[in-house]
Amino acid sequence: MRSWSVVGVLVVAGLALAGCTGSGPNTAAPAANRGPVHVLYAGSLVNVMERAIGPKFAAASGFQYQGEGGGSDALANEIKGKVKQADVFISASPATNSTLEGAANGKEVSWFATFASSPLVIGYNPNGKFAADLKSKPWQQVLAEPGFRLGRTDPTTDPKGKLAVQALDQNGLSKLAADQAEVFPETELVGRLQSGQLDAGFFYSAEATPDKIPTIAVSPQSLAANYTVTVLDNAPDQAGAVAFVNYLLGHDGTSALTANGFRLTSPPKVSGAANAVPAALHPQIPAS
Repeated sequence: MRSWSVVGVLVVAGLALAGCTGSGPNTAAPAANRGPVHVLYAGSLVNVMERAIGPKFAAASGFQYQGEGGGSDALANEIKGKVKQADVFISASPATNSTLEGAANGKEVSWFATFASSPLVIGYNPNGKFAADLKSKPWQQVLAEPGFRLGRTDPTTDPKGKLAVQALDQNGLSKLAADQAEVFPETELVGRLQSGQLDAGFFYSAEATPDKIPTIAVSPQSLAANYTVTVLDNAPDQAGAVAFVNYLLGHDGTSALTANGFRLTSPPKVSGAANAVPAALHPQIPAS
C-alpha cells in the first residue's frame, strides 16, 4: 500500500502516450486510469514541478501525475524505510542516491542521471531593514548583524542545508551554522521570506528566479545543487516512470528547467549501473 502525504497536485489527462518525450503533437487514442506516476523530488523543484513539468507531462502523456517535494535525504530515508513508495526519485545531490543502492539499502536504486544544476545563493527580502546593507556590504558582515533573521534547511535531511552550513563555516560564521533556530522545512523558506518573517535565506538560484527574489552570490562559487533522476527499481509503475523521465529530459521538460534558471547537464551524466538504464530512456540518456 502506498503511504502518501501529497504536497504536489494531482493532474488527470485523457490522452495516452507511453513513451512521452515532450516534443511533437500527441495523436494517441484516449486512455483511462493511467498512473498516477508518483514522483518524489527535492523541495527546491516545487515551482517547476507543480507549475510546469507535472501538469504538462500529464496533459501530453495521458498519465496521471502525483508529486511530492521535500528534503532529498529525508525522502531517501522514507523510501528506504518503506514509508513512501514512488516511481521516480529526483534528488539535489548525487550522494543521496548512494543511500538507496545495494542490498543493505533495499536495492531501490541501480543507476541515476545528473541532469541539471543550480548554484547556492542568498535570497533576501527587498523590503527588509537589512536590504540596503546586503546591497552595499559583504554578506558575511550583514548576516552577523544583531537582529538579522536568516533561514536555511536542516543539514541532516537536505543537501541545501549541508551546503549552507559549509558556506557559513568557510566564511567565519560557524556560530550561525550552529543556530538551530534558523532551520526550517525546505518548502516553507520562500513563503517565510516573502511574508517578512525572514530577512534572507539560503536558496538555489533556480528557486529564486521564478519568484523574482533578489540574490547575492555565495562564495565559494562551487557550492551548488546537482540534480539527479532515476526510475526506482521497485517502482510500481515502471512504464509511467519511464514516460515521466523521458518528458523531464525531453524538449519540453528541459525548456521548462531552463526557463526557471536551471543549468542543464547535457547530455545527462549516468552514474551506477549504466546497463540498468531502461532502453526506452536511451534517446534522452545515451548509453555509455
